[in-house]
Amino acid sequence: MAGHVLIIDYGSQLTQLIARKSRALGYYAEILPAGLPLEGPLAEKPGALVLSGGPASVEEENAPGLDSLILSSGLPVLGICYGMQLVARALGGRLSREASGEYGPADFFPLKPEPLFSGLNKERLRVWMSHGDRVEEVPPDFEITGRTKDLPAAAMAHKTKPVHCLQFHPEVHHTEGGEVMLRNFFQAAGLKPGWKMSSFARDAVADIKKTVAGGKVILGLSGGVDSTVAAVLLHRAVGSQLHAVFVDNGLLRSGEAEEVSSALRKSYPDLNIAVRDASEEFLRRLKGVSDPEEKRKVIGKCFIDVFKEEAGKLGKVDFLAQGTLYPDVIESVSPQGPSALIKSHHNVGGLPENLPFTLIEPLKFLFKDEVRALGSELGVPERLLWRHPFPGPGLAIRIIGPVEEGDLALLRKADFIVREELESAGLAREVWQAFAVLLPVRSVGVMGDGRSYGKAVVVRAVTSVDAMTADWARLPSDLLGRFSSRIINEVPGINRVLYDISSKPPSTIEWE
Repeated sequence: MAGHVLIIDYGSQLTQLIARKSRALGYYAEILPAGLPLEGPLAEKPGALVLSGGPASVEEENAPGLDSLILSSGLPVLGICYGMQLVARALGGRLSREASGEYGPADFFPLKPEPLFSGLNKERLRVWMSHGDRVEEVPPDFEITGRTKDLPAAAMAHKTKPVHCLQFHPEVHHTEGGEVMLRNFFQAAGLKPGWKMSSFARDAVADIKKTVAGGKVILGLSGGVDSTVAAVLLHRAVGSQLHAVFVDNGLLRSGEAEEVSSALRKSYPDLNIAVRDASEEFLRRLKGVSDPEEKRKVIGKCFIDVFKEEAGKLGKVDFLAQGTLYPDVIESVSPQGPSALIKSHHNVGGLPENLPFTLIEPLKFLFKDEVRALGSELGVPERLLWRHPFPGPGLAIRIIGPVEEGDLALLRKADFIVREELESAGLAREVWQAFAVLLPVRSVGVMGDGRSYGKAVVVRAVTSVDAMTADWARLPSDLLGRFSSRIINEVPGINRVLYDISSKPPSTIEWE
């Protein structure tokens, strides 16, 4: 699409977030991994270039470099974090390596008129930093446009050319005014907003039809928003060629299988849905497995084995469809750029190499909020769209240590109480995700005038927009009290409840 945003990916965990923000603002964005030839993408006449952050130091051997075509193209350029450092080094600036780096929130002070800061009208902005290198001297013909307490050059811009650089991440939800800065950059570049989710839905349906042709597709329904929206999208594209299988792996939330399958059957009576109870097989294979990565791989392998059996009942099946989202992909493998591995997910990193189906992941470049927008565009009922995210490996990664049937029963009850109380308080939509985690520790308590030696549960509730960053939810103290009181009184074997007040980063949303 001519006039779009082309993002050069240097491996940041947040690269796709730049694209998501761009699309949310109405500007179509494409991502190109650093190191690939630029001649072809530039021939498609993008309207602006964005250079992403990255985990490397620009001075490291084999670190991704800056293609000379980027600065010679004459296109407006926005360098973010690592992108700023690349521009500085390429044009004669001086960099240094910080001893401990700078990670998390910082106070940013705009210094000079700069199109990016237009309309913000603030002397100080709270921004999100994540870097180890810093620009000590800006290149000739550049001027410093912003600083922090510890960073004299936190932003810079060319005096005459449309090249702007920020050391912080404007794409992150926790950067104050970040969305305004991105919009200002696109407007200054002369781009016109026009991309909509309806465009994505139309193109996705066409792509699925072309890919599947006359083939047969099998889809795993997990009970979450992602697989539900994927099912409806695929059903719209290929109709009866889609066969959805709800696998009860014994790791689901209370009442999950019945609730989701009945809701989908009611809303889409012609959608082929089969429910398979494979809980005994999953729990048998998980017995004694405590490492979280190994749990994912065991679940992934069992998942595929179950699907082979279900596919055998359908005759020849050509495609396996999944509701994989970008946060799953970027935290599991690095499809675009040298990003660091965070964790694998069974619907990404746990799949065997000899997969007997062709994999279809129609949502893999979308974030959760975009999936909900797509679901709304497709007419998915709100009661299904606004369910809290639930990981593919299910409760297995919310039990720290080996997965035992008794512990699953405890965790289901505790988790149900958390979700029920949050719903009763009218806060379910204000919180991105809320759940309970069972710890492998016991503590002494007093119950009924007697000594108890029970297990501990952690309640985790976060606010987020896209799951790439998240903050712990400031829930009312009386609600936290109800969590604790009900869990301790209604779940035998638990005598202590804790509340997780860590944010992402540095933590992740899930514990494993």
